[in-house]
Amino acid sequence: MANEIYGNLKGIRNSVIDELKTFYDIRIEGGSLLNTELAMRMADVTDFINREVSVYLSRSGQVLAVAVGNDQSVELPPVEGRRGTSRLSGVRCVHTHPNGNPNLSGVDISALKNNRFDAMVAIGVTSPNFSESVLTFGMITGIDDNEQYEVECYGTLTPTEAEGIFFPNLVATVERILDKQSGSASLAQGTERAIIVGMEYGGGASIIGWSAEDSLEELKQLADTAGAEVVARFLQKRPKPDPAFFIGRGKVQELALYVQQENVDLCIFDDELSPAQQRNIEQAMGVRVLDRTALILDIFAQRAHTNEGKLQVELAQLQYTLPRIMGKGLSLSRLGGGIGTRGPGETKLEVDRRRIRDRIAYIKGCISKVKNVRTLQRSGRAKASVPTVSLVGYTNAGKSTLLNTLTNSDIYAQDQLFATLDPTTRQLELPNKQQAILTDTVGFIQRLPHQLVAAFQSTLEEVVEADVLLHVIDVSHELYKEQANAVYHVLEELGAKDKTIITVYNKIDKLPEGSALAERLAKEENSICISAKARLNLDGLLALIAENLKLKSVEESFLVPYSDSAAVSRLHEAGTVLEQEYLAEGTLLKVRMEAEQVQEFEKYLSNK
Repeated sequence: MANEIYGNLKGIRNSVIDELKTFYDIRIEGGSLLNTELAMRMADVTDFINREVSVYLSRSGQVLAVAVGNDQSVELPPVEGRRGTSRLSGVRCVHTHPNGNPNLSGVDISALKNNRFDAMVAIGVTSPNFSESVLTFGMITGIDDNEQYEVECYGTLTPTEAEGIFFPNLVATVERILDKQSGSASLAQGTERAIIVGMEYGGGASIIGWSAEDSLEELKQLADTAGAEVVARFLQKRPKPDPAFFIGRGKVQELALYVQQENVDLCIFDDELSPAQQRNIEQAMGVRVLDRTALILDIFAQRAHTNEGKLQVELAQLQYTLPRIMGKGLSLSRLGGGIGTRGPGETKLEVDRRRIRDRIAYIKGCISKVKNVRTLQRSGRAKASVPTVSLVGYTNAGKSTLLNTLTNSDIYAQDQLFATLDPTTRQLELPNKQQAILTDTVGFIQRLPHQLVAAFQSTLEEVVEADVLLHVIDVSHELYKEQANAVYHVLEELGAKDKTIITVYNKIDKLPEGSALAERLAKEENSICISAKARLNLDGLLALIAENLKLKSVEESFLVPYSDSAAVSRLHEAGTVLEQEYLAEGTLLKVRMEAEQVQEFEKYLSNK
């Protein structure tokens, strides 16, 4: 095809043909749909000869063919494009309309479908001032129920605006849609290909000791947990985030090229993006964009099994989605009928937002009822003076494994982030034969989304109300100190940092041989080193729990005169009455109760 001019050349001067041949020297750079130079030169020739001119462009922006027609149509040369209904030809056709009408004709749309062009571009040439010409373009966007291609048209646009369109992403999106609709997509695998993106800004300062690389590695683990296949990771360094594209327009365009080349489905950012940033990046890259918060919410949605868990996850997702939904303004306005109802009415966007707010209010009501049930259960345990112990810690620290080992349970426990979401409560027997309640709560993570903290308030109350917290730390992790600090930060948010905390250094069996770390950590106050999976030093942990609970509750004997029988009723409410005997002096009761409650009944102590 090199430098050959196709079509109806009858009556065309050699100087015009030579001008048309120079089109082969033009190259569309930067992934643009079209550049101004080619559009203006095509319009110039069309204005001079009053005939349609057509140009084929490859995806790399190279001119493949040039053809000339008459004043109403142009005969297109054959296309040697790609085969298969799920793929476009790899060629886009740009042609002119001498009559100044930039809209695609029925013939244009038919040629677009039959040749499966990447796009069909029509330039409406205005005469005599062809520099004011505008254009439209059409693309195949799907397959209808009759297995026919669907076409969408876009424009009108100036050549400058067309040059700003990043065309490769549009093509990649269309081909993914066609791939799925034609049934050739590998749905059996169900794995989305993803890239993860982090940014180091503010002079490289880390977050509570975490470097950008460490945080990106954790993001990869989160993506793996969600079921994505991470094919690449990118780290951008900037003085501060870009307000429109977060990592900068240039970096986004670089990633867009990579996404197209590697057939990536998803781009995950390690920071929380504003709604505008997420929208801008999605439009530029042509793939779905998630931030860290959305990814964690997705994992929680997969892990929620109980009705309470599902409600809490849905609440967090709705609160995250509300500022991010978009509409089309007045074009989707819901009009009324009759006097007093005319006007723009309520837009589709407003309807969506109202429905989300209504749903949020409903879910909060449901969660409030669940909260009341939990409060009732806790009051029953408190009345029976059954102490409660809550497991807290960074995700994947081994909390569920520890609960299974201590209580001989079989709850789900795997080496993955957020393997357990719904709180699990089991009975724990201590060495002194005392019974306690052991609760496994959701794992924490650095920068835990505030929507989750708010939505899981009723679940996290188990932590606030517990008598003792077991802070489980994966001591084999190189960032165990930073993980511990992240947990303390969340506990501070919950108002539970001043609770009695036993520090449990888990997974000591994974430490290198000869490591003195476990011995050094065991010397810390109220701490112990164990291995839940290898069942190492669990007796020492149970003894430490019993010792801490002993400080929380005591057994005392009270002698209450018959004249003050109301105190007997209050003692029954305050604790668990172990023994009760009627003597001549009054009622003798042996009661297990909270140590701080003893002072209220001090005058009845029988051993005073």
